[in-house]
Amino acid sequence: MHQASVGFHCPECARSGKQKVVRAGQLHTRPIVTNVLIAANLAIFVAGIGGGLETKNSVIFDGGLAGPFVADGEWYRIITSGFLHANAIHIGFNCFVLYQLGMLMEPVLGRLRFGIVYFVAMVSGALGVLIIDPNQLTVGASGAVFGLMGAAVAAMRSRGINPFATGLGATIMLNLLITFSIPGISIGGHVGGLIGGFVAGWLLTDLPPSVSRDPKMPLAAVCGFGLVVVGACLAVA
Repeated sequence: MHQASVGFHCPECARSGKQKVVRAGQLHTRPIVTNVLIAANLAIFVAGIGGGLETKNSVIFDGGLAGPFVADGEWYRIITSGFLHANAIHIGFNCFVLYQLGMLMEPVLGRLRFGIVYFVAMVSGALGVLIIDPNQLTVGASGAVFGLMGAAVAAMRSRGINPFATGLGATIMLNLLITFSIPGISIGGHVGGLIGGFVAGWLLTDLPPSVSRDPKMPLAAVCGFGLVVVGACLAVA
């Protein structure tokens, strides 16, 4: 948001010259989409756990992401894999970070845009998996979570904020270090989600004025980008 004499102006309104005042109280909205996503992940995990707090192998096999299955027509795995988790630690970490980022990003982007960015980041993470490690069965919401980090970087960049001055940059670097250092973590999912989320965030918050004069154009661009990513997933598989 761009600070004004009274409240804040959204970037799109500031570019078009049509001012929209957003008061501080309006920014503290409940992250409904974030809570719904967390609830969905938890419900699916509880429904699929076997002995202890681990997901049944059959559930992961039926819904996890792998290139050969997608190539055989099971395209839904691009989505279902993002809602499956191997164990309690896996889902606990992802949901915790999702909540933190949702509290930050959902009030800024709005519920619809936040939800679309999440799903674009999810399929972008799936594309990264299919490119780098297509034969490995992969599950988890971490690609989408990394995508929210990327979207946050784009939003900060549009406002002239250095992500490293806020701690977000260091968090991303630390998580990337863990991704590349510890075996068993999906490099493609994390990097693909991060890139996809950044692109989606950039399209929403920082399109050139000559392109984004229509308020609906940024959202349409993100949706189009998401469809291209899904098509790329199918083509790569």
